[in-house]
Amino acid sequence: MTSTAQPEVLRAPLVVEFPFTRSLGPVQSAFLSGLRDRVVLGVKTTDGKVMVPPVEYDPVTADEIRDLVEVGATGTVTTWAWNPEPRRGQPLDTPFAWVLVKLDGADTALLHALDVTGPDAVHTGQRVRIRWAEEREGAITDIACFEPYEGDDAPSQVAPHSGEFDEPVTGIVAEARLDYTYSPGGAQTRYINALAERRTVGERCPSCHKVYIPPRGACPTCGVATTDQVEVGPGGTVTTYCIVNIKAKNLDIEVPYVYAHIALDGADLALHGRIAGIPYDEVRMGLRVEPVWTEGGRYPDHYRPTGEPDADYETYREMI
Repeated sequence: MTSTAQPEVLRAPLVVEFPFTRSLGPVQSAFLSGLRDRVVLGVKTTDGKVMVPPVEYDPVTADEIRDLVEVGATGTVTTWAWNPEPRRGQPLDTPFAWVLVKLDGADTALLHALDVTGPDAVHTGQRVRIRWAEEREGAITDIACFEPYEGDDAPSQVAPHSGEFDEPVTGIVAEARLDYTYSPGGAQTRYINALAERRTVGERCPSCHKVYIPPRGACPTCGVATTDQVEVGPGGTVTTYCIVNIKAKNLDIEVPYVYAHIALDGADLALHGRIAGIPYDEVRMGLRVEPVWTEGGRYPDHYRPTGEPDADYETYREMI
């Protein structure tokens, strides 16, 4: 008896980044402008509680709130968790404690990092103070971290604040980033390995007999495993499309260009790809296309017209 060795399932590091730009309302603008000037502001809710960081609407009544007050730069740890292995972008590059700190004069706690030598050096009820960043720009990172504080001064009393600052911060860019290792699974590993050979391989559902491309390992309709591999294409039919008029960052394609859903011959699900080799305003539903591969490419660079007559609508209407 012989056995067929299964290909090694692919794995690769993947980074998803999305820098989100947003404008600030008067409350958040005042809070971040204050941090830049080493002032911590909170806001009074309808029942008189002081929230830090401040919000623009009362969490209980949903009323708009604008009564800004200045609170202290010292506070008390309400709870904590030890972080032995800091990650990229975190406040400190050495082990530290995540802490919730209720600043003097505030009724809610602020999440930040506490710079201590080890978990034995932090405890609930510990007094701490803000360590300000040397260079401040109007962001939460203007608080570099918290540090233990042995002072015996009395907790600060809140004082009203106008929220007015010279050159107020009116917008921020929030850097969202996710680093992880991605594994496409057995079905898509087979699909990707076939693409390296300039073949497109889908999988057929044993129940409804539809061929899915890219394969998912299971039929999304029937919920059963799809183990029967089927080579499809290479030609296909444009089922629908969009004209792109905005140039994407780091994408060396001149606008306008066309992205389309393409039903490869023999497949029951359309995949998407770029259409080239034809003026963008001549792309149409039913256009017959074929893949164009680049040297060393692991997937088609784009699809171009084959010169065949357009496909009849009835042959692809179920895949629109």
